[in-house]
Amino acid sequence: MKPRRQVFLALWLPNGLVVGCESLFVAYAPKYSGLLFAFAALGMLVGDTLAGRFRPQRLAVGLYVLLAAPYLIFFLEPAIPIAVAAVAVSAIGYSASLLMQERLMMLTPDEFSGQALGLHSSGMLVMQGVGAAVAGGIAQLTSPGLAMSVMAVVSLGVTVALARGLKSAQLVSG
Repeated sequence: MKPRRQVFLALWLPNGLVVGCESLFVAYAPKYSGLLFAFAALGMLVGDTLAGRFRPQRLAVGLYVLLAAPYLIFFLEPAIPIAVAAVAVSAIGYSASLLMQERLMMLTPDEFSGQALGLHSSGMLVMQGVGAAVAGGIAQLTSPGLAMSVMAVVSLGVTVALARGLKSAQLVSG
């Protein structure tokens, strides 16, 4: 698969699946969902600040793993302090998107950068909606915590499947 396609898939799939986890915060802990969302935002701020400052391209795949792995604990229905910590740590992994956007721009001729960013944005929004719908469907059949863990497993599987191509995209881009 071409490196640019690999990057698009990495920008859309792992994040969209984890957004599915986040879409279940209200169902998981109605009284504390605001706290979960707030700590997700805090984790994202920390991750984006660090990634923006240091731009650790070689850590992009690891950040996608970090994005999903903390949600594996939710099948145990952890207490709120543990859930909040897991969500905050997970959200640091969203910073992989900054690294992938940079890689996308390196792989895209300047005259097509606007189209590439538009396609990235559209695909991301679609996959976030799909992730939320799938997670909601699983939660209807099981429980919110189990659905979050299932979405995390799928995100990790996608990340593993994309990892080799992302490493070659990194080599091509710089």
